[in-house]
Amino acid sequence: MKRRIWGGIAGVAILAAGGFFAFAPGIVEDGQNRVVAHQPWPVSDTAKALHKRLVIGDWHADALLWDRDLTKRSSHGHTDLPRLRDGNVAVQVFTTVTKSPKGQNYEHNTASASDNITALVIAQLRPVASWTSLAARALDQAARLSAMAAAAPEQLQILRQRSDLERLLAARQAGATTIGGLLGAEGGHALEGDLANLGRFYDAGFRLLGLTHFFDNELGGSLHGEGATAQGGNGAGLTEFGRAVVTEMIARSMIIDLAHASPQMARDVLAMPDAHPIVSHSGIYSHCQTQRNFPDDLMQAIAAKGGVIGIGFWEDVTCDATPKGIASAISAALALVGEDHVSLGSDYDGAVETTFDVSELAALTQALLDAGLSEEVIAKVMGGNMMRYLSQSLPQ
Repeated sequence: MKRRIWGGIAGVAILAAGGFFAFAPGIVEDGQNRVVAHQPWPVSDTAKALHKRLVIGDWHADALLWDRDLTKRSSHGHTDLPRLRDGNVAVQVFTTVTKSPKGQNYEHNTASASDNITALVIAQLRPVASWTSLAARALDQAARLSAMAAAAPEQLQILRQRSDLERLLAARQAGATTIGGLLGAEGGHALEGDLANLGRFYDAGFRLLGLTHFFDNELGGSLHGEGATAQGGNGAGLTEFGRAVVTEMIARSMIIDLAHASPQMARDVLAMPDAHPIVSHSGIYSHCQTQRNFPDDLMQAIAAKGGVIGIGFWEDVTCDATPKGIASAISAALALVGEDHVSLGSDYDGAVETTFDVSELAALTQALLDAGLSEEVIAKVMGGNMMRYLSQSLPQ
């Protein structure tokens, strides 16, 4: 009898644990990646026709953080391959998120704070090595993207060099709907202070690296780190290790992303002769005055080095997350840095709330038309500038 009782309790425990691991990650994601309930955004026939002609690219989505098969349409989050096709996206950067400090905020975070991502990784039953190693965590997410591309090559092609992009765009012009996936890492802490890991990441397909995320790391200062108020508000700059990483990235033709870097780190990178970094997901400070957005003069300096600015789709960087609000932020960026340096950087699936998912992206095309932008400028912003930058920057 006692054995049967304990057996029943164990069975219930197993079922409860199974239910937790099956459903908890989805519940967490639903709370983190909300789409505000809304009526269908009105899109005119003119905007639909224009949107269909566009070559669209987005610099930042964190879908790999969540344990979903992106080849299948999901009711969770903001993006997957079927919804990317609905939105006519040609190229999507998929970033690997490996650490997020408890109490995360835009003003001040410490690298020693407990990590929110570890619990999610364990709950998703990812490989045990990824429970304790940030490098293993990034490589696991990269392997998942590679597996999806291998399982559904008609849906996803991973872009590693310029010829991959050329073939993808030629195929799409001929009628294919394959999406080009570019692999990036959000935060150089995933390198774990070891330059050799940059080579491992490159071999795994990584072509973009955000130097910092929400806390200072071995490469230097974060826009939101402990040193964020140091040096007159400019934060800590590049460390010796950070300079070595950037130098190696330039040698490998990897894309340097300053989205969460401190202003001083950004200026240190810009001072390196062959660096032409981007800001993958952000807003314009004079348009939306928050700690998350770089000072205007720094954005202009990034554009002057040939970089592009990806405008985000969430309220903290645009001050209005509706299509009209994002179009207003894009207009501010165009006025500040010029029409050749503005792109999209949604931050989809990055623990942000949006007013539309990627399948509804034509609503932004409509909003840009309503804002008075020409079709030529809209084509640049929606993807033309990104394609030009990639064609010049990816390894040959």
